[in-house]
Amino acid sequence: MSTELIQLTAAQAVAAIERGEVDPGELFGAYAKRIEQEQIGAFLSVNENNDAAEVGAGKPLAGVPIAIKDLFCIKGIESRAASAILNGYLPPYSATAVEKLAQAGASILGKTNMDEFAMGSSNENSAFGAVKNPWDQTRVPGGSSGGSAAAVAAGLAPWATGTDTGGSIRQPASLCGLVGLKPTYGSVSRYGMIAFASSLDQAGPITRDVTDAALMLKHMEGRDPRDSTSSGLPETVAMPTADDLAGLRFGIPSGFDWSGVQPGVKAVFDAATARIETAGGELVEVDLPHAAYGLSAYYLIAPAEASANLARFDGVRFGQRAEHAGSLLEMYERTRGEGFGTEVKRRIMLGTYALSSGYYDAYYGKAQRVRTKIFMDFKVAFEKCDFIVTPTSPTVAFEIGSRVDDPLAMYLSDYFTVPISLAGIPAVSVPAGLASADGAAAVDADAAGALPVGLQIAGPAFSENKLLNAALAFEKATAFPAGPWSWG
Repeated sequence: MSTELIQLTAAQAVAAIERGEVDPGELFGAYAKRIEQEQIGAFLSVNENNDAAEVGAGKPLAGVPIAIKDLFCIKGIESRAASAILNGYLPPYSATAVEKLAQAGASILGKTNMDEFAMGSSNENSAFGAVKNPWDQTRVPGGSSGGSAAAVAAGLAPWATGTDTGGSIRQPASLCGLVGLKPTYGSVSRYGMIAFASSLDQAGPITRDVTDAALMLKHMEGRDPRDSTSSGLPETVAMPTADDLAGLRFGIPSGFDWSGVQPGVKAVFDAATARIETAGGELVEVDLPHAAYGLSAYYLIAPAEASANLARFDGVRFGQRAEHAGSLLEMYERTRGEGFGTEVKRRIMLGTYALSSGYYDAYYGKAQRVRTKIFMDFKVAFEKCDFIVTPTSPTVAFEIGSRVDDPLAMYLSDYFTVPISLAGIPAVSVPAGLASADGAAAVDADAAGALPVGLQIAGPAFSENKLLNAALAFEKATAFPAGPWSWG
């Protein structure tokens, strides 16, 4: 019976509980048992209190379990953003997004692993060890929400929260064969999310299918007076129902350099665009002339904001403190030296330099002007089309350790996702097909070493309902195989 429970999507589980066919406590227990046996490093902590039936009684999410990325604060539960500098930190409050899901009846399974402070594209930057991709445990699950994506893909949770600053929901969703939605900036409150880059960070769902993504977003979004950048969505999130893409125009952008895209990923993308046409959609060419500069602009803006946000971690107010320091300055230096990982230190130094006197206008200021150009490019492009499509990631999941010593190669993993983050618009990654392990060719589901490839669909700001309907229609047109959660 536990295997059958794991096969249910979150929406199916909600419906089964409401019909009295499934007990929420039993469902929670089935996932808890799998987590006990997991060997992929997806969870940092697990909730021992199985109160799913009580939590979900009479509520819309009915006690269905959910995994929470460690970037979200939960009152009284250690919340570390996968960083040693926050060892022992027990927040006195919970993130708004977590509160809203709990109030809707979701039952928290535990906290998932991630790249430290959400800085990374492979989940190898965690202070608590790398996460393995359930499709091939020698490969990365993507990052920074790699623990959440791996947990869902492996059947350790039916769905999970993620955060997306430059692609950290969409990229791991693509590499793990899942749906990952980055909503419009401001639609989900950032209150209680441990900040990386405040003008870019956005919470969203990682799920097995589009219906679950819509259901989860419905109970996450909303204006929050505790977050001055939050707006909520102008329309209530409606469950998607579309069967086709008739009447919709999909823009294929120029402006990107495709030389770094693996042939297998390109083949899956071409097949996906052909299915869009078969489903009634129209393909048009649009121009994003500044998109190729997105990565350069992002790696000035995001580290600059990180250097300001992470200045609060000084060993004084919370988290780890270096012992036996001879002075306040030495305590600061040793706490940060011992507590921050290599990638976090690298980005703090990049950001501090970009903000320093004499370089602010040349670097940070110029990057912000490029960001405005990218925003305007998307605005013009959406006058010609309803959505813009690209591959989510230029490659399939790469081997653990293969890019650790090459930061540029790692950063290029977010080549297609970063411009959308800079523009603040919504985008969803939907499984589009499979490619060979070396990315050389598209392959069938029964091919040895087959790895997932995602299609990224982006829409104008606050177009989530329309975007989710398009994603559902594409999902229906795509015969993507069930993931590792179904492998037993």
